[in-house]
Amino acid sequence: MSVPTPVAAPATHEAPKARLVIVSIGLLLLLAALDQTIVSTALPTIVADLGGLEHLSWVVTAYILSSTVVAPLYGKLGDLYGRRNTVVVSVGLFLLGSALCGLATTMTFLIVARTIQGLGGGGLFVLALSVIGDVIPPRDRGKVQGVFAAVFGVSSVIGPLIGGWFVEAFSWHWIFYINIPVGGLAVAGFLASFRPTASRVSHSIDWLGAALLSVALAALTLVTSLGGRTYGWTSPQILGLAVLAVAGTLAFLAVERRAAEPILPLGLFRLNVFWVTSAIGFIAGASMFGAVTFLPIYLQIAKGDTPTESGLMLIPMTAGILTASTIAGRYMGRTGRYKWLPIFGTGFIVLGMLLLSRIQPDTSVPVFAVSLACVGLGMGCIFPVVTTAVQNAVPREMLGTATAAGLLFRQVGGSLAVAAFGALFAARLAGAVDGIELGGGEIGPQMLAGLPQATRDALALHVADALHPIFWVAAGLGALGLLFALILQEVPLASRRIPTSE
Repeated sequence: MSVPTPVAAPATHEAPKARLVIVSIGLLLLLAALDQTIVSTALPTIVADLGGLEHLSWVVTAYILSSTVVAPLYGKLGDLYGRRNTVVVSVGLFLLGSALCGLATTMTFLIVARTIQGLGGGGLFVLALSVIGDVIPPRDRGKVQGVFAAVFGVSSVIGPLIGGWFVEAFSWHWIFYINIPVGGLAVAGFLASFRPTASRVSHSIDWLGAALLSVALAALTLVTSLGGRTYGWTSPQILGLAVLAVAGTLAFLAVERRAAEPILPLGLFRLNVFWVTSAIGFIAGASMFGAVTFLPIYLQIAKGDTPTESGLMLIPMTAGILTASTIAGRYMGRTGRYKWLPIFGTGFIVLGMLLLSRIQPDTSVPVFAVSLACVGLGMGCIFPVVTTAVQNAVPREMLGTATAAGLLFRQVGGSLAVAAFGALFAARLAGAVDGIELGGGEIGPQMLAGLPQATRDALALHVADALHPIFWVAAGLGALGLLFALILQEVPLASRRIPTSE
């Protein structure tokens, strides 16, 4: 395998430049994360303007799908050609897609533009975490990774709020246009502070492996996005996609065994730290994204909150992520250890999900806030650790590849859980309440407004009961993650930055 030869960096790395790199990359990561959620509150307005109601879900799915399938490729390209160059390409695609989204005049045009935007956004997710491995010593990465982990929590809360504000104050086009000046400023700061070297080697890109992995991930994402909603789980379309996902995965594994520079080296799975943290990330992503996705339904239907109020009610989770990730980062920086953090994190997830499994329409705000805070504390203890531990354990030339793989497992875990929990919720919700048929799950705040109070109370109780099994399953996933955390090997974090070949 042809790998870059490490080039020694200067003995003194300017702290201000390192901070500017972190701020710039963090801002780019925030933009990419926000674009997964910021569109949600604007979708009704977009449909009223462009039409194409039958294609509405693809405005969201197109971004998630394209960003997921390209993540592993960006990780490998970053390792081979340098993170600086791949960040420029990724940001360029993201901003181009953003501009095209703002210019869209038809729903089809918007979906294509969102796909282009996702092709860039998927790279930002991976490269943001990988760049930190280049400029920050392993023992200090936890602090920064913790902040980046909090970005995802913050984006899930403020995305819908910002989207709604732009729609009301300006127009839905500015949801996308705002990315251009902010993204341009962030990439300018990154280019001014992240110093490349002149080292270049010949490369062999595993294009066949990348294509097969993209096919497998695309099929899997489509199954989870369309199954049980657009098409039935036993429909020819979903069964065909499932077969394609399995066949693509098997073909990918066969190709990776023979590739000169595999996009996902199978040898990484021989490292305890890699496969255990990947399993923990998969489970944590499934537990968090799969369960928390349905909390707005509880808040808006069972509690009667407005969309804005429901977004604000999720703030305790973000506060938990920020608090725990900050403490976890300081602990890793001071001790160079991380073994106990995912154990505590999975324990908090179990506790938080068990508390959420008891929510009712009359659950008080403090009780709900404590439940969410426990989930946030769990996430804050897990996500910074799994990334930092992997970057510390794998060879330097595989840092970006391993980082991308960890993020991939987390996203796939969340996608699968959302689909499975959605099917479970729909099955539990099916039936009629006071003559109102709920089999399709088509309920919303507008529908509630026209119902008698007694019917609303009965519906609220029915929705809360339908959500309980989701949190029981999520608690079980957290317990499984705890078992994996117990067998995680601890490789003491290095106190010096590994020289980079960028």
